[in-house]
Amino acid sequence: MSSAYSKEKPKADLRAEYQKFIGKKTFFLISLIFSIILLAGYAATRGSADISVLDVYTTIIAKFLPGHFETTWFSDTIVWGLRLHRILLAIVGGIGLAIAGAVMQGILKNPLASPFTLGIASAAGFGAALAIVLGAGFVGGEYLIIFNAFIFTLLASLSVYGLAKYKGITPETMILAGIAIMYLFSAMTSFLQYVGQAEQVQEVVFWMMGSLGKATWEKLAIIIGVMAICLPYLILKSWDINAIGTGDETAKSLGVDVERTRVISMILGALITASIICFTGTIGFIGLVAPHITRMVIGGDLRFLLPGSALVGALLLLGADTLARTILAPVILPVGIMTSFLGVPFFVYLFMRSRKVFW
Repeated sequence: MSSAYSKEKPKADLRAEYQKFIGKKTFFLISLIFSIILLAGYAATRGSADISVLDVYTTIIAKFLPGHFETTWFSDTIVWGLRLHRILLAIVGGIGLAIAGAVMQGILKNPLASPFTLGIASAAGFGAALAIVLGAGFVGGEYLIIFNAFIFTLLASLSVYGLAKYKGITPETMILAGIAIMYLFSAMTSFLQYVGQAEQVQEVVFWMMGSLGKATWEKLAIIIGVMAICLPYLILKSWDINAIGTGDETAKSLGVDVERTRVISMILGALITASIICFTGTIGFIGLVAPHITRMVIGGDLRFLLPGSALVGALLLLGADTLARTILAPVILPVGIMTSFLGVPFFVYLFMRSRKVFW
């Protein structure tokens, strides 16, 4: 009997440790969800016309339960007509950028990797500059800048893939190819700024700072649609990306098609990023900072890191945009400036930590 008890006790201890392990991650995710809901309610109260947080939540719920909650025309116009689509774009954009960053860091095994490392932001900036300065693009009208940014983002991703494929698809070749593409598009953007007129250059610079000011329900729907297509694969392949993080040879021995997983994950991450920044302009640091914060709290298992990074990214971008709208009100700062202010101190802290390694 004592022998059986001694064998059973370690199993019970392991089960308790596992439940505690899962409980910590679950509590972290639930806390983030509630934080986002509270911050979204506060963000909707800030603006030229102030309404209460209670009015915000009542107005939102009344849209779905009209017979149980009453709202006013004024609150409905403020929340649904002016502010909620911008708030949701910040949340969805933060989710997409953070997930793309977490995936890039996983497949490249590099703590500084992100879609922007692979030249995506530079390519989008060049596409926008081409439309603004020369009026050249693949479509005309109001979607010229948006479509240019999107197409050149995808071209950058394909270029990185082509260069890496030529030398063999490894984390090192993909990062080096991305850096080359980044400097190429940055140089071409600088040339367009040099030959452009003052008003055009100012518009290019403002676009590259990033802004959520042009949010619409249609743009939000497009981003959600792209993410709905891309996210299932990334979630299903989270275990494979975990295996890649231990080394390519180890992942192959476990049956993972390393090259295929790395390429498809890179393309989907780039597609998510492209669908966001073509509408918002360049928003940096979210894809870098959010996965690191999440990893420091709940570890690097992508089954939990992806949803955790998504929620942290949503909270960071929503917080940055709320701060950008209120810190110098009525002047609204570009959100890209605020994310940089938030991101730089974190990376200084990350650099100054006593640990010798980050991965």
